Amino acid sequence: MKYLSRHLAAAIIFAASSLSVAPFALAATPSNQLVIGTSLAQVLSLDPQQGTEAKALEILANTYDKLLTSDPTKNNELVPELAERWEADAKGITFHLREANFVSGNPVTANDVVYSLVRLMNMNQAAASNFKRVGYNGDNIGTLARALDEHTFRLDFAQPMAADLLLYRLSMVVASIVDSEQVKKHVENDDYGNTWLRTHTAGSGPFTLNRWTPNDIVILQANPEFWGGEPKMKRVIMRHVPESQAERLMLERGDIDVANAMTAADLAVFDKRDGFVVQRVETGGFYVLSMNASKKELSNPLVREAIAYGIDYKGMEKTILGPYGKARNVPVPESWPGAIANPDWGFNPKKAKALLAEAGYPNGFTLTLKTIAQTPRIDMATAIQASLGEIGIKVNIEQGNGADIIAAHRARNFDLLIPQTSAYIPNAIGSMEQFASNPDNSKEANNAGNFVWRSAWDIPDLTKLTASANSETDMAKRDVIFKQMQEMFVSLKPATLPLFERFEPIVLSSRVHGYHGHPLAAVRLNLVTKTDAD
Repeated sequence: MKYLSRHLAAAIIFAASSLSVAPFALAATPSNQLVIGTSLAQVLSLDPQQGTEAKALEILANTYDKLLTSDPTKNNELVPELAERWEADAKGITFHLREANFVSGNPVTANDVVYSLVRLMNMNQAAASNFKRVGYNGDNIGTLARALDEHTFRLDFAQPMAADLLLYRLSMVVASIVDSEQVKKHVENDDYGNTWLRTHTAGSGPFTLNRWTPNDIVILQANPEFWGGEPKMKRVIMRHVPESQAERLMLERGDIDVANAMTAADLAVFDKRDGFVVQRVETGGFYVLSMNASKKELSNPLVREAIAYGIDYKGMEKTILGPYGKARNVPVPESWPGAIANPDWGFNPKKAKALLAEAGYPNGFTLTLKTIAQTPRIDMATAIQASLGEIGIKVNIEQGNGADIIAAHRARNFDLLIPQTSAYIPNAIGSMEQFASNPDNSKEANNAGNFVWRSAWDIPDLTKLTASANSETDMAKRDVIFKQMQEMFVSLKPATLPLFERFEPIVLSSRVHGYHGHPLAAVRLNLVTKTDAD
C-alpha cells in the first residue's frame, strides 16, 4: 500500500542521515550495560502516582517497588515485592513488609505505604482511576489505609469486592511506594512533591535515575543496596529512536541490545534469524479508535456503527499491524475465558453508507484524526483515513508528540484519536473495565483519568453493570456479568471502539538473557544478564 512505502522511504532517508552521528555506534555494547532502542515520546512524568505512559512505566518499574507484582513468566501470577506475604479477609487485606531501604538510606515502612496510596488518591490524576472505580477516593483513603506497625500495612475494602481485584490494582506501577521523608522535603504549594518527583526518583527499586533528557535518552544506574541483590547490569540506557529503519540497523550492528519500536516490516527481518530473539508480549489491551461523542455527528450511534463497518481491520492487520495486533472489536482478548464472539463489523462500505444515510448524512462529513507519531499508529491513521474516505467521511490527520496528543485526549479536544490500552488483571474485568465505566459524564466532572469520559460517551447502564462486577465476590456470578458487559458494550455502538488486540513485539540480541516483556510494560531488569560480544 502507498502509505506503507512512503513511510518506509522516509525512514530510510532519516537513517542514512543520522547513523553517522549515533553514539555507541563504534563497538558492541558492554556486557554490563543494557541499551534499549525505543520511543520516549510518551514519557511525560516520572512521578509514579502520575506517569501512566508505557515507557514511563518501564522506567518506574525499575526505580520503585510495589507491595507485589505480576510475573509474566508465571502466567501473570501475583508474587511478592516489598510485601513478603499477605492475608485477605472479608473486610480487606493485611500485608507484611520485608526489610528494605530506599535509595536515600531511609527504611521502607508501612507509613510510606500509607503515604504513597494517600498521595495517589489525593493527587487524583489519571493514575488513580483504577482505584476510584472500586470506591477509593481522597476522602476515605486515609481511613482505609493504615499502618498497624512499622512492617504491617492494612488496606480495607472501600466496597464489597473479591480480594484479587484489589491485589492486581496494587501490583500496578501507580501503586509504587515512595520515600515519604524525601518527597515531603520537596513539596511546593501543596503539590505533594509532584514538581520535584516528575524529574527525580525516590524509590527502593533496583536502579536509580541518573539522567533523563526528554525525547532523547534515559540512563538508569544500578542500586548496589537493592534488597533483591545488586543488579547484573551496572547501567541501563534507553535511547529515543523514532525511526524504525534506524532502530533496525542499530540492532543489527550491535549498537543496541533491545528494540521495541519497529514497524512490522523491520521486525520481520529478525524472525528466526540467528543472533536475535523475538518476543510477542500479550498485553490484554487494545489499539482503539476513540470518537468524541460530544461532536454532533459522533453522538449518533448510527454514525459510530457506520464507522465500525467502514474500517478494513483485516487489511490493516495483514499490511500494518502484523505482530503488533489482531483484529478484535470487543475489549476482551478473544482467547481469554468468557470472551464473546466478535460482532460482524468487517469492512462493509455498502452497509456503512446506508447507516450514514439513515443517520442523516448521505453525503458524509469531515473529521480530524489525531495520533501520536509512533509505530504503528501513524500507518493505522493513514489506513483509517483511506477506508473511511470510501464511505464518504473525509478524515484529516494531525500527528503530534505524546504530550500534545495525550493532553488533547484528556481535554476532549479531538474528533477521532488513536490511543492504546493494557489489561491490569489477566481476566475480562482487567481488560474491559476501562471501556465500560463512566460514573459522571459531565464536562464539569473533569474526570480525565477515565478512558470513556475522554470520549464523552455517557453509558449509565453499562457503568452500573461494571460496578456490580467489581462488587461480586462469587466468581461464577462475576463471569456471567462479564459476558453481559461485553454484549451491552457491542449493542451501544461504542465511542471507544477497539480495533486490534494489542501485542508488544520486542527483538533482543541473543547476548541478552532474562529480559521478559510484561503486559503492563513493567519489565523488571534487575536479573537481566548479557554474554560477552564475540
